[in-house]
Amino acid sequence: MGVAAALGAGAARLLFYPTLLYTAVRAKLPGSRRSWFHRIDGTVLLGALPLRGRSRREWEAMGVEQLRLSTVDLTGVPTLENLHEGVEFILKHRACGNSVYVHCKAGRSRSATMVAAYLIQLHHWSPQEAIDAIAKIRPHILIRHKQVQVLETFHRNIITGTTAECQ
Repeated sequence: MGVAAALGAGAARLLFYPTLLYTAVRAKLPGSRRSWFHRIDGTVLLGALPLRGRSRREWEAMGVEQLRLSTVDLTGVPTLENLHEGVEFILKHRACGNSVYVHCKAGRSRSATMVAAYLIQLHHWSPQEAIDAIAKIRPHILIRHKQVQVLETFHRNIITGTTAECQ
């Protein structure tokens, strides 16, 4: 990990709880359109970090399957490999009629990028069409330039049928 990446990861750790508090307060403000989560389609819910503290065993006992794909908060961009793995996970649950809760800390950037990849795969949409569809439902998403770039590569892979390239 380079110095800039290490500093970014350190800053993300340092700012995690203050920015989580900000997200929670924004969701509670009167008239706020920043709901904790939104249903994107019959399968996917996109939202912020679930705050109910449960252990992995408790989630498993409730029949919840988790897939954790680590991406640094604030500055991170999901890898192509993670996008493909996440979309495969969502599509597997879609085929079984299950719902999938896709989240990051605030449900705005990293998780929205994953949901955009899912919509690209499912509907063969362009990255912008997927982002626009999500923004109509969850207007406060923030997909940054580098995240759009990885979505464009993901889209090219879907169109050409190539496999994921690692970043």
